[in-house]
Amino acid sequence: MLKVNTINSMAELDTQRWNELAGTDYPFLRYEFLNALEQSGTVNSQTGWQAQHLLVTDNDELLAIMPMYLKSHSWGEYVFDQAWAQAYQQHGLKYYPKLLSAIPFTPCQGPRLWCKPGVESGAIVDVLLQTIEQLADQQNLSSWHCLFPEPQLREQLQARDLIIREDVQFQWFNRGYQQFDEFLATLTASKRKMIKRERRKVMEQGISLQQVMGKAITHDHWQVFYRFYALTYLKRRSQPYLNLAFFQQLAASMPEHLLLMLAVKHDQPVAASLFFVGSDTLYGRYWGCDQDYDALHFEACYYQGIEYCIANNMQRFDSGAQGEHKIARGFEPVSRYSVHWIRDQRFAQAIADFVKRERAHISHYKLNAAELLPFKHTIDLPGDVTGSG
Repeated sequence: MLKVNTINSMAELDTQRWNELAGTDYPFLRYEFLNALEQSGTVNSQTGWQAQHLLVTDNDELLAIMPMYLKSHSWGEYVFDQAWAQAYQQHGLKYYPKLLSAIPFTPCQGPRLWCKPGVESGAIVDVLLQTIEQLADQQNLSSWHCLFPEPQLREQLQARDLIIREDVQFQWFNRGYQQFDEFLATLTASKRKMIKRERRKVMEQGISLQQVMGKAITHDHWQVFYRFYALTYLKRRSQPYLNLAFFQQLAASMPEHLLLMLAVKHDQPVAASLFFVGSDTLYGRYWGCDQDYDALHFEACYYQGIEYCIANNMQRFDSGAQGEHKIARGFEPVSRYSVHWIRDQRFAQAIADFVKRERAHISHYKLNAAELLPFKHTIDLPGDVTGSG
């Protein structure tokens, strides 16, 4: 008899039980990552991210887990549904609160449901959807959304008539390169020269890049990095999503996944970028600088990441959402998806029609982006890229 329990905090479950299912290959579903978000105060009811994680058990045996939050807004999701909320408001209805299965502030595809090996996941999906519908009825919630799920879960939810929304991100793929110049050799002459010129400009400004891994990242490093990270938001007159306590807790609990690129000029840090290291994927996540330096963003956020992937045989570099400037630097367009269940059937039909029309534009955009890729020869665009983390 499958039973679904809801927990309002990661602290209600111990690290080992969660990670035995979720594993440690994909850093953002690790117990330590989700717990750091909660313990640092970044994610809670006051910030509009109230945890309601789902646990599926059978006679107290944990069979499956799914992260889930009760959301009172749409910030930090990278799948934009504010127009849907406005439509609800115009009809005198409330879109918020809603349920969300996602990794807060992290637009990276990966597992959103982990099942114990040998467990039939279809039955788990069915019981979770039943639970979500019950929660929506009990709490008068408008909808449930699953952002950037792995292909298997997306296909299972699509088979159950949920709405599938598509978007495009840009990622770099390692095609067996042995060194950075080998990657450059696959590009057209103009783009190859552009990248070499940008890297040279960084050196000509007297800036060097230092790579700091895991436990070698010191307390002072974190202070410097966070100042740069916060500046990125303050320059846009907004507040950073994450606080210093979050990063410090990650440093203590999962340092093996952290890679800091520190840009230094005259022995003083001037910029920094932070990456997360998965089993076969490098995730570029955060960046900041004290002032603008020519081409430094490209070096610290892209070229250093590509070099790391080549040196460490990482298969993929997931550089996050948006950024058409990545195309000229060898980042290829890939489809990313979100799944949506809308409680009100009238709005469900309207949103499904919108998503269908939107998908045609997304497809056209992806093809246009592919035509701008800088490779000398035609390449096979990646399909539904999974990666193990």
